[in-house]
Amino acid sequence: MNTTWFRRRAAQVTAVMLPAALLTVAPSAATAADAGELRVETYVLPLGAPKPSLEELQNGDGTARLRQLAAAEPAAQLALETVGPAASYGSLSTQASGAPSVSERARSSAAAGPRATAPEPARKMSLDECAKGLGTDKKFFVKSRFAVCNGASFVQTWFRNSRPVGESMFNVRVIGTVARNSRTINYAYHFSDFLKTGSNAADGLSITTKGNTPQSWPSGARYIRGGDLPAGARTFAQLRAQSTFKQTVLAKPGQGTGSADLVFAVYEPSVKYTAPAPWALNGNGGNLFMLAPRWDAASYLANSTGGGNPDRKGAATFSYVTPLTLSAKPGAEERAEAQHIRQAFLVPQDTKPYMSAKKVPGQTAKEPLHRTVSEARNKKNRAAAVKQCKRYWGPNYTNGGKECDEYPFASTYEGAAEVEYDPEAKKFNFSAKPIPGDDNQAGGLILKSYYAKNRVIDGLYDGFIVKIVT
Repeated sequence: MNTTWFRRRAAQVTAVMLPAALLTVAPSAATAADAGELRVETYVLPLGAPKPSLEELQNGDGTARLRQLAAAEPAAQLALETVGPAASYGSLSTQASGAPSVSERARSSAAAGPRATAPEPARKMSLDECAKGLGTDKKFFVKSRFAVCNGASFVQTWFRNSRPVGESMFNVRVIGTVARNSRTINYAYHFSDFLKTGSNAADGLSITTKGNTPQSWPSGARYIRGGDLPAGARTFAQLRAQSTFKQTVLAKPGQGTGSADLVFAVYEPSVKYTAPAPWALNGNGGNLFMLAPRWDAASYLANSTGGGNPDRKGAATFSYVTPLTLSAKPGAEERAEAQHIRQAFLVPQDTKPYMSAKKVPGQTAKEPLHRTVSEARNKKNRAAAVKQCKRYWGPNYTNGGKECDEYPFASTYEGAAEVEYDPEAKKFNFSAKPIPGDDNQAGGLILKSYYAKNRVIDGLYDGFIVKIVT
């Protein structure tokens, strides 16, 4: 919670954690006859934005600073890591979302057990985790493809005769989670950090909260909604007293496209409000970043039959690029493969086959890898990589139990044979290298389990990147 802009008026600050009897009571709104012009300017800011104090608003450039903060990335509606149809629905942020650190992923992977496997992705998120993940400048946090959150500060400046006389604010965080093998997405709305100072009528603000689905692919997809998200408006004071709500969204199978029965959507939390008379409102709240839910019933992923119940087959996830984490640390089962990939990332000119402008994908969310479940394409990718291992290390490159490791992986569209399918692809934009067979096989097991646990689907409507722990 950022309260620096209120510290100079600490005696007037109202905090949500205080008992109601101790809350500072703001002066009531004056009547139109004796107060002159009464208006409220509203702003939607990042949670940690350095908001000016009331004194700063009254003494000069505070209002200009507020407007500048609100104007940061005004068109951005979706997280940078969004993939699938949603990525083209609205403007993507240019700022990377909050994410667990590589060391946190490494600890999670180490706890997975001795056999090479990807860690289980998180499916829960606390409010504290969301707040920490968003930090002071993020609008979105991706803990996993099954646990994400967004947030914003809603700030109001109260004017009398064009002079700032009061401020108020509250924060909203929305956490989206999906349980294992479930088609139900859970959205938890958290209102917090209610503050007010100076002369205002904040307690009378009428606030309406909605979870909208402005677009689905296919457009005819229908949803079953539940939960206790208020259908009507609540006041500032009421939300301060009851600050947490839930909404569930379920898409039944059988209404998607393709053999994987895919349904994509964008989900937009909206917070709009009106001011009590006689205050005039300039602005009416706003929207948080859209979330990108997805439903599938792919035959190559878990719960493809619903345990015999057709209405439960498949599951939901969120359409975000997330990392496959591999370790190059001593003792890691996949160490040699991780070292090979790191070399391809950092010094591609030293990898084989030689290519002067080599830049392998999978390093950033803008250039992710895409899974293929085509056995034929997988074999062609493998063959193209093996050809280069023989070319540079000779036909006996397997001596000592070595195998030909390739990056990008053979199970991706960007594999070594990409040019055979895409004439615009760059030839030799991959790396092949003999490494110990045990390391190569461990890396393969980790990748396979990553696909399964994260419900990575075939095609260009999904994607992932690779992070190396050193």
